[in-house]
Amino acid sequence: MIMGCYGIGIGRTAAACIEQNYDTHGIIWPVPLAPFHLIITPVNVNEKNVFDAAEKIYQEMLYAGIEVILDDRDERAGVKFNDADLIGIPLRITVGQKNLAQGNVELRVRKTGENKLYPLDGIVKEVKTFVNQALNPAEK
Repeated sequence: MIMGCYGIGIGRTAAACIEQNYDTHGIIWPVPLAPFHLIITPVNVNEKNVFDAAEKIYQEMLYAGIEVILDDRDERAGVKFNDADLIGIPLRITVGQKNLAQGNVELRVRKTGENKLYPLDGIVKEVKTFVNQALNPAEK
C-alpha cells in the first residue's frame, strides 16, 4: 500500500516554524504566526492597582487590534514568566508595583530578551509599532 500527501498543511508549517525558532526556554513565535502578539503579566493579581492597570492595558490593546492575552492566574511571577517563554509569545508586558508607582511598565521582547521600561500611557503605541513593523517589514 502506498500513500501520498501533497501540499503543506498548517500543522507542518507550525512544526517547521518551531523547529527554526526556539531556545532552551521554549518556542519563539514570529509575530505573523504567533497565537497572540502580547501577553500581559501582572506580578501579583491580588494587588488591586496592579491588576486594574493590567486589565486597562489589556482592554486598550484589544481596542488597538493587538492580539493579546492576560495572565490573571494567582501564581508566582517566575512561573508566569516561564510559561510565557515556553509558549513563545513575542512580547510580554510586566505590570509590577514598583514600576507602576513610577508610572511605568516593562516590555520584554521574547526573541532578543530585551527588557525596557515604558510609560503606562505610551505602551499601546509602542506595542502597536512593534507589531506593525513585524507584520509589514517593507513599510519601515
